[in-house]
Amino acid sequence: MVDADESLQFMRLALNEAEKCIPISTAFCVGCVLVARWPNESSSPVILASGYSRELPGNTHAEANALAKARGLSIDEISSLLNSPTPLEIETILTQVTVYTTLEPCSVRTSGLDPCADALIRANVKRCVIGVGEPDDFVDCEGAQKLKDAGIEVLWLEGLEDACIKAARRQQ
Repeated sequence: MVDADESLQFMRLALNEAEKCIPISTAFCVGCVLVARWPNESSSPVILASGYSRELPGNTHAEANALAKARGLSIDEISSLLNSPTPLEIETILTQVTVYTTLEPCSVRTSGLDPCADALIRANVKRCVIGVGEPDDFVDCEGAQKLKDAGIEVLWLEGLEDACIKAARRQQ
């Protein structure tokens, strides 16, 4: 279960990530936060990683960057973050992750890189909370539907749509 106030808090953190992004005219500025509850849904939420568009080399997207940073955590770092006495592998933890992203995960990349929806599906995340749908400025996005078709819970967060679209379209 996802708490609305908590979701707004994490989406605001994702918006903070989007603000770090260097704007370009050919792509959106997106922020993403990966939140885990371990060992179960009633556990306190813990931020595993965050990311923003073009943060890492190679025309990267926010969700892919957050996943890469989470996968870069050592077993000891993961266990410490989640206060677990037993070693934990990141791929196991990702199955309990809620992704907070300011813009619908892309389903098509004009650069030829893997779409973010595919990366989230491969990571087998639990759910994705989306700030706003991706406008059709560059491609027709079907990321949310792709996630749903893969069995990932998709939630559209209400209340920050204007802020998310404004962040996405900075300097466009």
